[in-house]
Amino acid sequence: MAQRSALPPRIAPTLKSLKSAQTRAKMIEATISCIVLRGYANTTTPMVAAEARLSRGAMLHHFENGAGLIKAVIVELHEERLRAFLREAETDNHDTATLVRSYWKQVQKPAFIAFHELVMAARSNADLARILKPLQIEFRERFNQQAVQLFPAWHADRRGFDLAMALSQTMLEGMAIQILTGAIDSAMVEPLLTQLEQQIRDLTPGLRPKPAAS
Repeated sequence: MAQRSALPPRIAPTLKSLKSAQTRAKMIEATISCIVLRGYANTTTPMVAAEARLSRGAMLHHFENGAGLIKAVIVELHEERLRAFLREAETDNHDTATLVRSYWKQVQKPAFIAFHELVMAARSNADLARILKPLQIEFRERFNQQAVQLFPAWHADRRGFDLAMALSQTMLEGMAIQILTGAIDSAMVEPLLTQLEQQIRDLTPGLRPKPAAS
């Protein structure tokens, strides 16, 4: 009897924490959906609550205020990109083209649209900028740490590696934004991806073209 009565208290916290995590995830997903559909400036906590089919009280139970929710959203957007990168890392094919195409797929998803909305809003929203900036720095450091492990050839040339990573992220994210705004034709995507792959190969130790003999 003593063992049977002691069992529920040990199970209850696990079930409670699982339910809490599911509710948090639902609110974060709802916030991302609202930002994608309406933009950051037009997204409100009542809208998020309605999208998540939760009461405002339930939201406040998990997040003290809107800033806490937005911080959780940014963290989740970063984690999603890192998880996608790790999935590629688990394969045996770590060539430049595969990883470029993988990152390009990531910036085509709604999560990137939401992230871009937050970045643009932070330009004129000091509170959002204070949340976003340190998380951006942390993400960049973690992303680069994971990436360099996949390419042993870069270990002796971190400066070149950082340049290749910055080039990739800047170009691919810029292309994604330009596709969204209609600034470039979709027919340009394939030539640009091919050009980026070649530029990275030209920077890669062991693959760099040899200087012409004088």
